[in-house]
Amino acid sequence: MRSIDLTPEEQAKPYAKYFSRVPATPDPAQVALMGKPMDPSKALKPENMNDLLNPGYHEVESGWCIMPNGSGYVANHTKMPGVTLDMINWWFAWHALEDLRYKIWWPAGHYAATIPDPTERARVLDPATPMVKRFQGVTHHVVEDVGNGPEDIRISFLTPDDFGFDMARFKAPAVGTLVAANGKSRPAGAFFLRPWAPAMMCHFIRETEDGIEFRSRFWMGYQVADRKPKCKLPPFIKVPSEAAQGLATHNVYEYTNLASFLPQIYAEMKGAI
Repeated sequence: MRSIDLTPEEQAKPYAKYFSRVPATPDPAQVALMGKPMDPSKALKPENMNDLLNPGYHEVESGWCIMPNGSGYVANHTKMPGVTLDMINWWFAWHALEDLRYKIWWPAGHYAATIPDPTERARVLDPATPMVKRFQGVTHHVVEDVGNGPEDIRISFLTPDDFGFDMARFKAPAVGTLVAANGKSRPAGAFFLRPWAPAMMCHFIRETEDGIEFRSRFWMGYQVADRKPKCKLPPFIKVPSEAAQGLATHNVYEYTNLASFLPQIYAEMKGAI
């Protein structure tokens, strides 16, 4: 399955070539890790997110499961040789300003992206705004298919402090940058009264000898409020296994593809928004 065809205006953009290229192929072993659920006892609980600041790695860096309280958990580890922190901060500021920029990330499942709030959009476009502030505090509305059909997704990006990290420890080399958010989703075109499915998203990014690495974590059924994670699932409701597994597999593919072209497009765009 591929994203919809490009419009003539999109085809004229210099980065339309990234939509037409053959996407990067992820490591089959990484994909295989998402084939069945991991042991829930080895999942990182959201209240323990600061364990990401510890040296080394967790026992399970890539996997998914349904937790005893019904929430979904997804972890993924993506190595990105040749990618810098500046490139990552730029990408998350740049990609939601028009549909094509989101489509090239993963043409097989990314359809549209926008920044609905005009004040936030203006801040993203303001050259005086520091790059991390062009996505932190900004909400993206995206349409994508993470394995179970197209979804409307609202992603409200937060600062590391607002997400709940210990800012006394939040510094290099423990961490380089963070892309974290409250999210909510529902099927595209759903009845307007249909409830949104909540989630917390965290891409914890560290520098490595040859680039950077993403240590991604998703807690499906949770939201951050007052710097603390809170489970928002109604009683007796569980996140479907298909939703957690679909997100896990999608994450492998989209970040493998992003790593394959980000240095090139960053250089071509000269790091400008």
